[in-house]
Amino acid sequence: MKTTCYITSLIFIASSFFFSFPSSVFCQQVKQLETKNPDADFIESLLKSHPKEFQNILSNSKKYEVQIIYTQINRDKNNVPSFKQYTYHLDPTNYFYPASLVKLPCSAMALEKLNHLNIPALDKHTCMQTDSAYMCQRKITKDTTALNKVPTVANYIKRMLLVSDNDAYSRIYEFLGQQYINEELNKKGYPNIRITHRFDADCDTKQNKCTNQITFLDAGGKSVYNQPMVINTNELKNPIGVVKKGKGYIDGKGRLVREPKDYTFMNYMSLQDINDILKSILFPGSIEKEKRFDLTKEDYTFLYKYMSMYPRESDYPGYNIKEFEDSYKKYFMYANFHKKIETDSVRIFNVVGQSYGNLADCAYIVNLDRKIEFMLSAVIYVNEDGILNDGKYEYKTIGFPFLDALGKVFYDYELKRKKNYLPNLSNFKLR
Repeated sequence: MKTTCYITSLIFIASSFFFSFPSSVFCQQVKQLETKNPDADFIESLLKSHPKEFQNILSNSKKYEVQIIYTQINRDKNNVPSFKQYTYHLDPTNYFYPASLVKLPCSAMALEKLNHLNIPALDKHTCMQTDSAYMCQRKITKDTTALNKVPTVANYIKRMLLVSDNDAYSRIYEFLGQQYINEELNKKGYPNIRITHRFDADCDTKQNKCTNQITFLDAGGKSVYNQPMVINTNELKNPIGVVKKGKGYIDGKGRLVREPKDYTFMNYMSLQDINDILKSILFPGSIEKEKRFDLTKEDYTFLYKYMSMYPRESDYPGYNIKEFEDSYKKYFMYANFHKKIETDSVRIFNVVGQSYGNLADCAYIVNLDRKIEFMLSAVIYVNEDGILNDGKYEYKTIGFPFLDALGKVFYDYELKRKKNYLPNLSNFKLR
């Protein structure tokens, strides 16, 4: 598929085809839009103008399974944004493992669930006790990274957004429950997302259907809400069918299995879906009401703050810059930067994914002083030997340099792009 550009209204049209018809029909509709689109080669042309950084990727785009979404944002005189999307090789049927990208919708859904429970004394700062009563479940009564070691939804979300913490994600997955996650995303217009498992290695497909009993306690230790253990009886397969990748994989016992790895029951999220979820969180007023998360103004500010912070800027949890650099989860523009980021005018609100040779970043990038804003999402697959789970991926030599350069190219393009009205970015100035 060639590069695609279409305005938001066309995105919704294309999305409706995807939600209603098989993926093959959806792809046919997208190709028709591409054929009629005079700007279809925009991203490819831009990257070709920087051959040193991108020639290898462009010449081997099928091998690296690159997908890119760049969204131009233009404001009117009232600061209302409009969006123009350009894509490169975007294909929801080309499976990539989303890894930590699932942490963003789960963070938003956890806050939304608390709002919907609407229980006095229950909020994201309430003590959350996780019990264990089934195979692979873990009992959690303390969080050593939190103030006073009290585990809370708030601190778990912070850990996910600051350093992409996997244990924190697993606890939020358990609070939400497998069935709840997927049903709620379906209601919001994301029927093809599948979030089916924790990030605890010991849990298999069956065990991930079962989520722990959870109790929330007030400051005096009294229960304010008890959630029983929940078992999802529905089978959640990958919406694009059986998915197998690679020449082989290392199993849980360290043995090489010489056959493709089966992802059919693992998490799935297209690049377009995570891009749209980020957009719905950052610009809820521009999204149809039914696709928004039911969040308060304070919830949005909370998410913006921890999506854009560097780990060293957090008190609780606290992180040492030597272990968690400013660039730890800022792949666009900074993936190869290993010093303290001194400028405070550039901020990146994002979520990343890194696993099984897949590297992904979904971001809203702003320069508060120079009034620049744009969205950029991309994924690349780097696995030269074709073996999965062996820890041998070309992240440092190919993946990170690509995403670093990609962010810089679009940032430089935005620096030069003329706008009729400069944006008021005060909503995203959180210091």
